[in-house]
Amino acid sequence: MSKHRTSSLWMVAVAVMVAGLLGLAAPASAAAPATITAVTVGWGHTCAIGGDASLWCWGSNSSGQLGDGGTTARGVPVAIAGAWTAADAGTGHTCAVRTDGSLWCWGNNFRGQLGDGTTTTRTAPARVGDVTTWASVSAGDNHTCATRTDGSLWCWGFDRHSQLGQGGSVYVSTVPLRVGTATSWATVTTGFAHTCATRTDRTLWCWGDSSSGQLGIGTLGYRTSPAQVGTAATWNGVTAGYTFTCATRTDASLWCWGENGYGQLGANVPYQTAPLQVTGNTWAAAGVGFDTTCASRTDGSLWCWGHNGQGQLADGTTTHRNAPARIGTATTWTTALAVGYHGCAIRTDGTLWCWGNNGSGQLGDGTTVRRTTPVQVTFL
Repeated sequence: MSKHRTSSLWMVAVAVMVAGLLGLAAPASAAAPATITAVTVGWGHTCAIGGDASLWCWGSNSSGQLGDGGTTARGVPVAIAGAWTAADAGTGHTCAVRTDGSLWCWGNNFRGQLGDGTTTTRTAPARVGDVTTWASVSAGDNHTCATRTDGSLWCWGFDRHSQLGQGGSVYVSTVPLRVGTATSWATVTTGFAHTCATRTDRTLWCWGDSSSGQLGIGTLGYRTSPAQVGTAATWNGVTAGYTFTCATRTDASLWCWGENGYGQLGANVPYQTAPLQVTGNTWAAAGVGFDTTCASRTDGSLWCWGHNGQGQLADGTTTHRNAPARIGTATTWTTALAVGYHGCAIRTDGTLWCWGNNGSGQLGDGTTVRRTTPVQVTFL
């Protein structure tokens, strides 16, 4: 047994002991993944997928959003049974796709956001229909959207602001509803009350609430069905935050729009109703949260800006920033990152690091201590 592995096990043992003292439950026994390939964060919980297709969740669990069958917060990762390919954490619920193409959701279901035909809260994964062709999923505040392998797009949950893209015809749907008839949807992202998605032709479309300009279509108000963002056909990724949105283009440029009260658009400007370019042309991927943005560059560096009240910019302070601030000096960050009131990102060696708010143990270090710089998550 190597010195590094011995040290890691000792650190985990201490974390579990501290978690017990804090009232945070220890995880169920499961083999630790050698690498982490994907991460997602909600309001107060985190989930990650390992290179072995295992799924792990930790942090707040008041609505069963960890999927471990209970409602006890976890200060260190707990394994969720099954083999998984994708997962996304909403405000108080989580959804994930299994390797067999089935879709499962759990947690808060007050507005039908679990898609299981009910409004019953679930503390363990509940299957969404019987389809086995789901490709990706995005969980928002009270609604969820997902793509299928045939290029179709489906949404369910709360539709008060037309975030389901149904033309204003529904208020709540407890089962998936198809968005239009297009079979060219590539990715989808859900915010608080708006939705954006890219198509295979690299066009970008948004709908729902645009009271802060978060749809990027140049106006305030609402759109009850998908509206194209400009005319560009070079979009390759989009991420929706609370009331703002950011997206990357194929030329490695990054664009943000919507609410900017904390500088989350990366500039000292008022709200924006159309895409505003963030300085630089070397952006690889971005993740946005409630009022915070983080993005990795093509050189492997990681940068954050916007709201920093909980240290979610990871720059060692709690000072809000209206321009990108670099996280340390590492150049080994990947495009796998997520941010809310806490943030997490994966490095090229497959390790996972988190920072920011930790009131429910969502950083996975066995404590509830807020961190203003990244701390490594250790899996038992």
